[in-house]
Amino acid sequence: MRILLAFFLLPFSLSVAAQKTYGNLYHPEANATEEIAQVVQKAAAEGKHVILKGGGNWCVWCYKLHDFIEKDAELKKLLEDNYILYHLNYSKDNPNETAFAQYGFPQRFGFPVLVILDGKGNRIHTQDSGLLESGDGYDRSKVEGMLKAWTPAALDPATYKKEKD
Repeated sequence: MRILLAFFLLPFSLSVAAQKTYGNLYHPEANATEEIAQVVQKAAAEGKHVILKGGGNWCVWCYKLHDFIEKDAELKKLLEDNYILYHLNYSKDNPNETAFAQYGFPQRFGFPVLVILDGKGNRIHTQDSGLLESGDGYDRSKVEGMLKAWTPAALDPATYKKEKD
């Protein structure tokens, strides 16, 4: 019985520990539509894309992904150099139905889910984060590959023009 109880309490305790480290990443009280518009403007001004990370403070895997990137200096730099990250809340208090609908109902993939927007606010990719996992965590090469594949430079046609001799 104790093992069974520990099995059910472990995800909750991991979430609580991550919240103590990072605080609440998600804000149910926020007006996501307005905040995303501001983030898109900032990304456009900085020549970056936006990553909407859908999830909630209840989501252990949301905190695992956050922790995974925060502790890897190269991944953190790759993210910060190319993207503005916005934590799009999904909870009983505020499921942000309008925002999630606007981006094609990405919650169908579970949480966290990553939606990448260009500097105009257009959705250019939705990433099921389960495909970035390996075992009980995330796979570095998969996360790095996904981040590199959707950078502004990766989508810039000039990146692929051959220089003439």
